[in-house]
Amino acid sequence: MSLEILNENRCFGGWLKQLSHPSEKLNCSMRFSIYLPPNASEQHKVPVVYWLSGLTCTDENFMQKAGAQRIAAELGIALVAPDTSPRGETVPDDPEGAYDFGLGAGFYLNATEAPWNKHYLMYDYITEELPALVESLFPVSELRAISGHSMGGHGAITIALKNPERFKSVTAFSPICNPMSCPWGEKALSGYLGEDRAQWTDYDSTYLLSCCEDQIPMLVDQGSADQFLAEQLKPETLLSAAPEGYPLDYRLQEGYDHSYYFIASFIEDHLRFHSKYLL
Repeated sequence: MSLEILNENRCFGGWLKQLSHPSEKLNCSMRFSIYLPPNASEQHKVPVVYWLSGLTCTDENFMQKAGAQRIAAELGIALVAPDTSPRGETVPDDPEGAYDFGLGAGFYLNATEAPWNKHYLMYDYITEELPALVESLFPVSELRAISGHSMGGHGAITIALKNPERFKSVTAFSPICNPMSCPWGEKALSGYLGEDRAQWTDYDSTYLLSCCEDQIPMLVDQGSADQFLAEQLKPETLLSAAPEGYPLDYRLQEGYDHSYYFIASFIEDHLRFHSKYLL
């Protein structure tokens, strides 16, 4: 495997690394960032939280803005943040250059429509290729959790619900809960998957939660002042879909918006939540 280190920084006794590698799933070069806590070693492999970012983001937003490394270092948990879509000269983008489709907007699904299906296989990348790469090259164990924000919250919940054997827990900030019934989701799902709405259900958190057989501990934080709350995020659909007794902790945080100030305010809670199931 050809792995290029782009940046490397000491951080809270551990190491933050930004790397690039050729992706077989996505047919392009992909970038991701990893934080390794001080206790990570070949003799002591540490559990890992995968973070999925939202629209327009890259692997850098979370690592630079969330302030998660201090708590990860204390808990002894690695953090991995992939990019939000395939990228490169051969990778197609939204014809109008819109922010909510194409580059920076992979929606963590496997596209079936041309030309997107050649590169936009983010679901396979997150569930298969990236964990295999991380676990083979770094002192990281197979104990995994997943988290994300907005589009990434959608990705984290759908991936966790479909892979309870792979992930011990899931958390999300401001997730797109019902993409089948919001403008962001309808544009992405129709573009990547086609007009057959039956194919969309595989990537809709509300639908998946309503018919899930396994339970995975879930924490969702939503800001009451989020400008996208009513039209795009629709957390009430997720709450109504949860089976009775499902381990879903939903918290409406008064006055918080959609920004990384919100994430930075509560990321410690999320990492400590994951630690209960990883450590």
